[in-house]
Amino acid sequence: MTLSRSRRRQAEPASAPRRRALSTARARIIAWMLLLVFVALAVLTLVTWRLSVDDVDARMDEALRSEIEEFTNLTQSGIDPSTGQAFSGVDEVLEVAITYNLARPNEKFLGYIDGTFAYQSRQQAPVLLANDRAFTDLVATVDRPKEGFYESAAGEVRYIAVPVSLAQDPRRGVIVAAYFADQEREDVNDIARLMAGAGAATILLVAAGAWVVAGRILRPLRDITATARSITDTDLSRRIPQASRRPGDEIGELVDTVNAMLDRVENAVAVQRRFVDDAGHELRTPITIVRGHLEVLDTSDPDDVAGTLALVEDELMRMNRMVSDLLLLAKSEQPEFLRAEPVDVAALTSSVFDKITGLGEREWVLDHVADTEAVLDPQRITQAVVALADNAARHTEVGGRIAFSSHSSGGMVRFSVKDSGPGVSAEDRERIFERFARGGSGRRSEGAGLGLSIVRAIAAAHGGRVTLDSEPGQGAMFTVEVPVVAAPPHPGRHTEGGR
Repeated sequence: MTLSRSRRRQAEPASAPRRRALSTARARIIAWMLLLVFVALAVLTLVTWRLSVDDVDARMDEALRSEIEEFTNLTQSGIDPSTGQAFSGVDEVLEVAITYNLARPNEKFLGYIDGTFAYQSRQQAPVLLANDRAFTDLVATVDRPKEGFYESAAGEVRYIAVPVSLAQDPRRGVIVAAYFADQEREDVNDIARLMAGAGAATILLVAAGAWVVAGRILRPLRDITATARSITDTDLSRRIPQASRRPGDEIGELVDTVNAMLDRVENAVAVQRRFVDDAGHELRTPITIVRGHLEVLDTSDPDDVAGTLALVEDELMRMNRMVSDLLLLAKSEQPEFLRAEPVDVAALTSSVFDKITGLGEREWVLDHVADTEAVLDPQRITQAVVALADNAARHTEVGGRIAFSSHSSGGMVRFSVKDSGPGVSAEDRERIFERFARGGSGRRSEGAGLGLSIVRAIAAAHGGRVTLDSEPGQGAMFTVEVPVVAAPPHPGRHTEGGR
């Protein structure tokens, strides 16, 4: 039980941090989206409310000035509009002016005579300004028009007070038009509260939408995490699923990049494994031979010592060549293996032919020369052709015919080596291109079996292939076929070994 719990504790942290990381990323995305939406709605609501309040304030000020203008015209004429007779006193002016003008909602008209409240409009008001001593002291005795603000029990009051006088009446009157500003702004405040409520609902909807959208955006990251967890040292084949994506899709580009990286990692690991397996398998034999002879070496016998030393030297040279070939095969799958450059194929063909004629006393024939240019690595192509020619010389009798040629057609350049040896049996045509493979009874080899593998690797590095055309007893023709412009193949693509 203790061991089981311990294993669970060790396994949980491997996935928990990834889940927390994705949840944290999702939470950050949602938080930033909500913050942006909140700020946008708050600014919109605040600006709308402020502009609406300013509009209401401007409307109240305009209404107050309009009312006072009417009062002023009434008092200046000195005529009662209801009777057509001149006013007899200030009290009549105030009564007619307040009665004649109909107060709007949240608007109040008041009249004062000699500092004492006398009249008010019938419009209902949140508070009775007539009973407010402070307000009365503020407006009841003004001797010139005055406008301002007053904080009443019902909130802000915007007012204009205008003195009223008649030549035949010694009393002093004041007519006041007042607006209860807070009540007048209540509709605007209701709209602002409605916008705030709608904004809160919008934020909730945005949060739900952001949760879904963030999940869809982060799904490839979850796939990357799941794929990374599923990859083991024995299985590197898993890839991140990729749906169809639009141009400019950053997440899609990330998935493509990670998948390409996994391709390179799998390819590199495969190369490393092959190298280790091949080296371990093939080097074991010469090491065993050397150890066996050293164990039975008679140090007192000079002939035995000399023979053993010669054998050890020969085996060491064979191991050295084998390791060099394995390293070359490992490098062949790396991007820097090739150094492609524009090459005159005819000149390259002639140069290679001059080199291979020294491989043995055979009838070397240059059948055809391609008169074209190509972009390839001349040293690697030379290496491949020399390996094919060496293979042909070892399987052709002294004086036998070996033909070399180059052709160009269909965007491909072909370098062929045809011998007059025993040929290759049908069952060996694929196998001889494998590492450490040797031909059957008709194509015996004393080497390590890496020559044709190296030739195929060089062709594959150019984006081409090696083909074999042979009939038992009628010789064999090996052809290195590469594009006119070297195009390295996709990792893992295998080159055909025959037709």
